[in-house]
Amino acid sequence: MVRFFYVCPVLKVTAINIYPVKGLPAISLNTSKVLAAGLEFDRRWMLVDENGIFISQRNTPLLSQFTIEQNDSGFLIGFPTLDKNLQIPLDSTGNSIRVKVWDDEFLASHFSENADNWFSQILEINCRLVCMLGNVVRPIEANYNSGNDQVSFADGFPFLMIGEESLKDLNQKLEFPILMDRFRPNIVFAGGIPFYEDEIAAFSVGSNQFVAVKPCARCQVTTINQQNGIMENEPLKTLSTYRKINNKIMFGQNVIPKNINGIISIGDELIVHSHKTNLLN
Repeated sequence: MVRFFYVCPVLKVTAINIYPVKGLPAISLNTSKVLAAGLEFDRRWMLVDENGIFISQRNTPLLSQFTIEQNDSGFLIGFPTLDKNLQIPLDSTGNSIRVKVWDDEFLASHFSENADNWFSQILEINCRLVCMLGNVVRPIEANYNSGNDQVSFADGFPFLMIGEESLKDLNQKLEFPILMDRFRPNIVFAGGIPFYEDEIAAFSVGSNQFVAVKPCARCQVTTINQQNGIMENEPLKTLSTYRKINNKIMFGQNVIPKNINGIISIGDELIVHSHKTNLLN
């Protein structure tokens, strides 16, 4: 597919999302700190089964129905049918256990049996809550790693970025429009043409430098209605008609930070420094 570049449009950050517990809903922020493995607190906790293998909405859509909010002590997690909430402190530590996210195996800290029982009761499966210790480094896959690039409990990359125009383009093709929460991005921006994020190579937000390295291949999680937990056919059915590359359905860009400890905020300008010559990469 050949697309002609033009004068870069003005792009503005319109949403910043973190997902403290992998698979649970987002917390939307006005500002956040950029760290090597992603935004601060993003996917630093995770549920695993009895074998230490990660649990996600792919196999447990009910994860979408929890509530989560940040407070001075950490994060408060709730569930609609329970009066008792679960508080997770920011300094969660415990015994180290081996966990697995896709092909990556590494050590994580087991939080508490109380948290295990709380989640297990709701999900009706035996599970454990773990957190990523500060000294644990999980490298991203070698093909995209420039040397020290890392990721938290996220599937493969520290950031996911999507333009608002891309969702608008998709919704024009759907019978029933969907929300951006189906795609679980960290950074959403306004401006440009649909799928302009496909063309971006290097960009900055404030003092933060980023590289968009790879289109995001989408799975059945995008078909789960985040408001009721019901799995549907869309948007994958429609996306497969015009966003399929090498038998994978693409929506959004995986992003790696090139410097850390800066701040990004809603309203910041997203400045593009270079474009891709091959939109498949």
